[in-house]
Amino acid sequence: MVAFLRRLCLVLALAMPAMARAEQQDIAAAARGVVRVVLVATDGSEAYFVGHGSGLAVAPDKVLTNAHVVELTREEKNLVIGVIPSEGRKTFGGRVIAYSPGNDLALIQLEEGSLPVSTFYAGAVGDGQHVTAIGYPGTVDRAQGLGLKQMVEPLGTVKTSGNTSSGRSTQSFDTILHTAPLAAGNSGGPLVDDCGRVLGVNSFGSVSDGNDAEFGFAVSWREVASFLRQAGVSSLHTVVPCRSMAEADAAEAAITQREAQATEQSERAQADAHEAAMDKARDDAERGVISARENAMAGAAVLLAIAVLCLGAGGLFYTQKRERRATWWLAGGGIALFGALGLFFLKPSFSSIDERIVLPDDHKAVGNNAYAWAGDNICRIDVNRSRLTVSQANDVPFHWAEGGCVDGQTQYVSVGTKWQRPTIPDKGHFVSISEFDPATGQLRIQRWLPDMDVMDKARALVKDMSVKGCGADSDRLARISALRSDLSALLPAQPNERLVYRCQKGRLTPAGPQN
Repeated sequence: MVAFLRRLCLVLALAMPAMARAEQQDIAAAARGVVRVVLVATDGSEAYFVGHGSGLAVAPDKVLTNAHVVELTREEKNLVIGVIPSEGRKTFGGRVIAYSPGNDLALIQLEEGSLPVSTFYAGAVGDGQHVTAIGYPGTVDRAQGLGLKQMVEPLGTVKTSGNTSSGRSTQSFDTILHTAPLAAGNSGGPLVDDCGRVLGVNSFGSVSDGNDAEFGFAVSWREVASFLRQAGVSSLHTVVPCRSMAEADAAEAAITQREAQATEQSERAQADAHEAAMDKARDDAERGVISARENAMAGAAVLLAIAVLCLGAGGLFYTQKRERRATWWLAGGGIALFGALGLFFLKPSFSSIDERIVLPDDHKAVGNNAYAWAGDNICRIDVNRSRLTVSQANDVPFHWAEGGCVDGQTQYVSVGTKWQRPTIPDKGHFVSISEFDPATGQLRIQRWLPDMDVMDKARALVKDMSVKGCGADSDRLARISALRSDLSALLPAQPNERLVYRCQKGRLTPAGPQN
């Protein structure tokens, strides 16, 4: 029985990574850029439901979908396109501005409004990779008994999961074969990876008679990129592989441990080199003292001998009644005697060895590694420490001023030895908290992609306590600290992204990458 339980625990432990592959926060964030595309016919007084599909925002005012979803609008002029977000209260009208039946893609321009923009993954899709299809399958709508009124109001998406199967594609255009369940209505919706990046646009299933399919085909990024490029749309895309926050934490912990070991070895080597330099310097100082003492003793002996000779000569001249010459010799002998006594008593003592120790220049500044960050800096992404989902791996400029003013317009507050700042943009669908460590030159940006309700509450916090501009006055710093605390209570503990940068002195050139 015990052995069985052990085997069961092992199986469960091995299964846990598979059950927790997708970061649900990232899938939920990706779903906020997914919309329902509805076709409605009007006869002047009444509206009739014609059909619907799904779509995803590739720009704040542009939605990508399948060509076959909006095909009827090219023939029936009385059809109206409605774009229905997954959250909020507003719905938008739209019109087709690009149409490509060859790879089943179409682009819709919103008449008004703004949507969260999806990010594509431009790297290779792995065989057997876990994926999620997001959209509005009609089977769910029918099962819930939704009418036209409910279908033209914001409603949450449906998410289904499966795996990819590489090596099989359609002959007409490049697709991704996968097993995430699809139904009529999923057409035009995204197929995303576990980080919420779009891998392709769901187009059709393996059964073509109108029934729901067991296998799905999604138009690949290669086709989407070409279509958007021809339509003049710059998409958001990344090639950074997906990994979970737990994997990023483990990688950063391993890097930190290696760096700590390397630092410890470096410090030990520096200490050993310093000790060796001290021993050598002491030996040199001791030899210098001994040499100086020997020279002083030798000099004193010479002067003493000269003094004896001079005094003897002076005495001889005095007995011969030659007083003037005797005086000169006696004076010279006295001076030599005093010189000999001075050299003897003023010779270096062994206690002066420590005062004579002179270290090499490269050992004088040990431990003084402070770095002046004031001015222009370039911060480069450390991909191994980071977890990127929707952001670009670009270098960023970072102008630091004493007192925590960044880029001349954003005030940071000190928290221990580090500096922090929350950011809530006027436009955009993210909240970030930045942290700069002057001791290491490391800039960490944690970014959340919350729903519309949380974003509205976050923006209300900024509206209630304005924190724009720089200034080290206590009132401003208190408001920034309060905003940081209020956001911590509002946001989940785990962010969607963690961007770690290594900063160094310099300035980005005008042609350099920007964030």
